[in-house]
Amino acid sequence: SQRRDSTAVAATTHTAAAATMAAMALASSAHALHQVRPAASSTTSRRASVRASSSVVARASSSVVGGITALPRQQFRGQNGVALGMNAAAAAAASRPAGRAAALRVSAMAEKAKDAKAEKAEADDMARRQLLGLKGASETTDIWKIRLQLTKPVTWVPLIWGVLCGAAASGHFEWTPDNIGKSLLCMTMSGPLLTGYTQTINDWYDRDIDAINEPYRPIPSGRISETEVKVQIAVLLLGGWAAAWTLDQWCEHDFPVVTVLTLFGSFISYIYSAPPLKLKKEGWRGNFALGASYIALPWWAGQAVFGELTLDVMVLTVLYSWAGLGIAIVNDFKSIEGDRQMGLVSLPVAFGIEKAKWICVASIDATQLFVAMYLRSIGEVGYSNMLLALIFPQIFFQFKFFLPDPIKNDVKYQASAQPFLVFGLLTTGLAWGHHINSIAGAM
Repeated sequence: SQRRDSTAVAATTHTAAAATMAAMALASSAHALHQVRPAASSTTSRRASVRASSSVVARASSSVVGGITALPRQQFRGQNGVALGMNAAAAAAASRPAGRAAALRVSAMAEKAKDAKAEKAEADDMARRQLLGLKGASETTDIWKIRLQLTKPVTWVPLIWGVLCGAAASGHFEWTPDNIGKSLLCMTMSGPLLTGYTQTINDWYDRDIDAINEPYRPIPSGRISETEVKVQIAVLLLGGWAAAWTLDQWCEHDFPVVTVLTLFGSFISYIYSAPPLKLKKEGWRGNFALGASYIALPWWAGQAVFGELTLDVMVLTVLYSWAGLGIAIVNDFKSIEGDRQMGLVSLPVAFGIEKAKWICVASIDATQLFVAMYLRSIGEVGYSNMLLALIFPQIFFQFKFFLPDPIKNDVKYQASAQPFLVFGLLTTGLAWGHHINSIAGAM
């Protein structure tokens, strides 16, 4: 504000000075004219010229004192009738360069503030990605943030949700403190502990591939040591086993079903990532093993904690795991180059992008449509219709994001479509629980 006031005063002073000089020039012109006129009129002309000059100077001085930035047009007439004047626009033009400079400075400051805001938003997004274990994460030297990134918290959600679906399918879950405590422990076992173990061991054995595909990740970038990684793997694995044993004791199981499921799932996770078997090299078989681990195993654990795990529901969830196969294929598209160089035969490598993307969406959609028809066949028509309503949005997002470009839009597709998939799982679990209670009530 002070800078603008200083600029206005300077412009006003400059204008007034110009007006004064014009008045003085006018006075000189009048005096010159007087010299060539007859002597009889010399006194009268001289007095008129002096009065005109004094009037202009007085008004110009008044403009300076009053802070006026543009003077009105003043008319001066000599004895021969010639009109002289000064246009206010010409005086105002003197202030335009300063105004333009001020406008440019304001524009530059606004642009700088906008850039700073965009940089902060990008930094915050990268920090969130780092904590969730997503691609495009920022780098950090905080060892606990690095450990968390290795466990990929974003991948915990499907398994935690699977426990919830199993609890619903048991038909016996009630909102009591005891049941809430059991469910929280079972979710912790399935998510942070055993999924964290699975992701960490996978990153360890994929460190050479990640050095090609994702060199910024903690292990290939050297931000965590070999010893620290191995300690993390052991702590997470043993923590998962301890939680499973605790749940069996808490539920008073005659047979330690949760512990057995945990041991089996840990073994599948190991042979999926580690040589010599390394199931992820086996194309669809490895992807199916991963899909079953993400859908069937947490469901079984949740149902075993709150009810009885039966063969028919085990078969149903294994069939549902074909949808998990499709989800696993989605994750393979971003790693095509690294998989080729390392000799891993993922579906996109084996069949090419075009065929693999259709296999992916077919396995996801066909599985859910089959389950919807099965629910209808056992009398759960309402739940069947609800599941169908959740399938159609997934198909829409497949055609909008995934099928046009599965490499570029894999994250967009999963973020858009997977919520409908996981709610479809819960719908199936609720349908099964309702079916069990209906049978029990009929007896």
